[in-house]
Amino acid sequence: MAGLYFDEFAVDQVFRHEIRRTVTEADNVWFCAATYNPAQIHIDAEYCANTEFGRPLLNSVFTLGLVIGLSVQDTTLGTTVANLGMTDVKFPAPVFAGDTIRSVTTVMNLRESNSRPEQGIVTFRHEGYNQRGELVAICQRHALMHKKPVQ
Repeated sequence: MAGLYFDEFAVDQVFRHEIRRTVTEADNVWFCAATYNPAQIHIDAEYCANTEFGRPLLNSVFTLGLVIGLSVQDTTLGTTVANLGMTDVKFPAPVFAGDTIRSVTTVMNLRESNSRPEQGIVTFRHEGYNQRGELVAICQRHALMHKKPVQ
């Protein structure tokens, strides 16, 4: 399914995205390398063995990107102009290699664009959960969206 246009969203609309993804150690190492993040807590298993977690944590920015990415097919694929910002980002529980992440999106607010009459701003709340149903990531994303083309 392609993304929805601004006019097709409704406040309090909830999307329980069916695509899930199991994250791997390779995902984490690649992401840390691609973003030049050498933090031991993400890439050094020996170091992590002596932490409260006992193993490497998945990079939280990867987790955030995945949670939002899992929502795209149902919400914004092909209908987004741009992301305007993300706020209230939280990571209430850690993510580890082998966890399976799913995403739930709620439409929080809709606002017509003041400067672009053919577009509007949607505020989404994205929540990511692991296979045990634990909330692992949450954020609000403000997206500039196309309105449905006039036929």
